[in-house]
Amino acid sequence: MKIAKILGLTLLAVLVAGLLLPERIQIPVAGASAKDWNSKSFWFEPWGSSGVHKGIDIFGKTGTPVLSTTDGVVLFTGEIAKGGKVVLVLGPRWRLHYFAHLDSIRTGAFSFVASGDAIGTLGASGNAQGKPAHLHYSIVRMLPAPWKVDGATQGVKKAFFIDPHAYLLER
Repeated sequence: MKIAKILGLTLLAVLVAGLLLPERIQIPVAGASAKDWNSKSFWFEPWGSSGVHKGIDIFGKTGTPVLSTTDGVVLFTGEIAKGGKVVLVLGPRWRLHYFAHLDSIRTGAFSFVASGDAIGTLGASGNAQGKPAHLHYSIVRMLPAPWKVDGATQGVKKAFFIDPHAYLLER
């Protein structure tokens, strides 16, 4: 029982520490501003096989550096069908930052990145092939916010997804 208590308290301390880490927020495409994405595209529907758009698309020139939005640990780099070349970063407050449609990846799994570090370049990989170069950027909470749930299509998922437009403008 004593080991279980120690383990539980340790896990609680790690959870709280992750929630208290400060966030230094950076727009994830070098030189981009809010003019480079549609502020109303988060949760826009219909959006292909996904149903709704769970992020924003930041447009620019192929090869433009894609930057880590915040400090964090890279959990995954690789290629997947829809996202193409992707990077997944775990940042403060237990938030996952998903960067998709990259032309190239410039980081590795389990590496630490700081806000503003180059993690890849802008492209059109995955289901964005043949479209203008852009970064699909999504933020997912690992700890749900049930008060965000609404009656929209897939509205239950809003407990997990954060509007990147609002998040980036908080900086």
